[in-house]
Amino acid sequence: MDLQDVVSAGVLEQRELLEQGVLSAQELVAATLTGIDAAKDLNAFTQIRHEQARAEAIERDRERAAGNAGPLHGVPIAIKDEIDVAGLVTTFGTRANSTPAKADAEVVRRLRAAGAVIVGKTTMPEFGQWPFTESSTYGVTRNPWDRNRTTGGSSGGSAAAVAAGLVPVAIGSDGGGSIRIPSACCGLFGLKPQRGRVPVAPFEHLWWSLGVTGPLTRGVLDSAIVYDVIRGNAPGDRFTAPDPVMSFEQAARQAGTPLRIGYSTKSPSALAKPDPEHVRAVHDTAKLLADLGHSVFEVDPHYPESLQAFFPQFFGGVRDEAEHVEHPERLERRTRQTIAMGTWARRPVVEWAIRQGEALAHKVDRVFADCDLLLTPTLAGRPPRIGALDGASTVRAQIRSIPLVAYTTLWNVTGHPAASLPAGIAADGLPLAVQLVGPSNGETTILTVAAQLEQARPHARPAG
Repeated sequence: MDLQDVVSAGVLEQRELLEQGVLSAQELVAATLTGIDAAKDLNAFTQIRHEQARAEAIERDRERAAGNAGPLHGVPIAIKDEIDVAGLVTTFGTRANSTPAKADAEVVRRLRAAGAVIVGKTTMPEFGQWPFTESSTYGVTRNPWDRNRTTGGSSGGSAAAVAAGLVPVAIGSDGGGSIRIPSACCGLFGLKPQRGRVPVAPFEHLWWSLGVTGPLTRGVLDSAIVYDVIRGNAPGDRFTAPDPVMSFEQAARQAGTPLRIGYSTKSPSALAKPDPEHVRAVHDTAKLLADLGHSVFEVDPHYPESLQAFFPQFFGGVRDEAEHVEHPERLERRTRQTIAMGTWARRPVVEWAIRQGEALAHKVDRVFADCDLLLTPTLAGRPPRIGALDGASTVRAQIRSIPLVAYTTLWNVTGHPAASLPAGIAADGLPLAVQLVGPSNGETTILTVAAQLEQARPHARPAG
């Protein structure tokens, strides 16, 4: 395996090669930075830590020589640009901040404690409002499968970086599908964890109860390894989750037992009809699950209306983030429209919406009385061409977003874990994806089944 193959390998492969002494952290990080610089046309990164990452790699090699190595020791990782990395500006995809963060976010602190090397910050739309990674500040992030197509969003830079093999893992966040949508567009595995599974400190919240943090990876086991590093409650967390029944890595490695898996291609939104390719992907995956020994049957989830709980938190979340930027006059015109439209989304309304979401979670739990997991499309529409936000107002941008968010937002409102996983290639040459949704605190079940599917149907990668 040459060095470029190592750079484009997954977390587990890189970790094993580093442990075996096949290469050093310095060599891996230097090659990673070279690859990132060579792929600037993707626009996956907003900030690159050339000198700092190399210095950290030297320290990681010293630590390993001293017998002190963590589970991610020497592995290069990228961070979405709404998560604090000490010494870098947390832009939220805007040009409205200019002062570097003084300390790492709790997630970044845990990654560093596990030995990871932070190589840079990834591109996102302003405040993560849209499932398209496009902005007037940072331009368009391009899909490695087809550079004329969107990566999805809002963790689009993270998805592009991983899909292109620039890093084995990138941290994203998901407030309405922002891990799962770009994972679907770019052929990755992306698990939105249970609400409260991963701390969001130093922030009080990410869009109140909607937003969670997690990795985008090419493989299920890689995701599980990273989650075992970053999960767990922290002091001051408003939302918390109980410890899982086993480690995420153990869940991804175990054979598992036959489960009841319900599937549905019904759209939660009357405004979005699933693409026939996505319907086929669900049916093909249902057949594969049955072949793997699971009891698989069609269900009607009776999706409840969730926008009354989603929109107050969406508008309230954007308004809250905008209130904390240093130069609000630099915000995009469309973001200023969002802020003006959301003047009603003040704290009492947001708190009401959170309670509404909790009530909806109890309604949705009825689905899991009859099945252990729910299988659906991840997206209604195919990844559109870039430029979806060109000239669009907030209202028009929301309308254009519907085909991408139709199947994902409900699970942010209710807090349930849900993952997007690859399901082959469509006629347009872009990846297909399906979504597995679990009951509350059901990430381990999702990981076990996702790993089974991955083994039976290996994930494809973009050419070049």
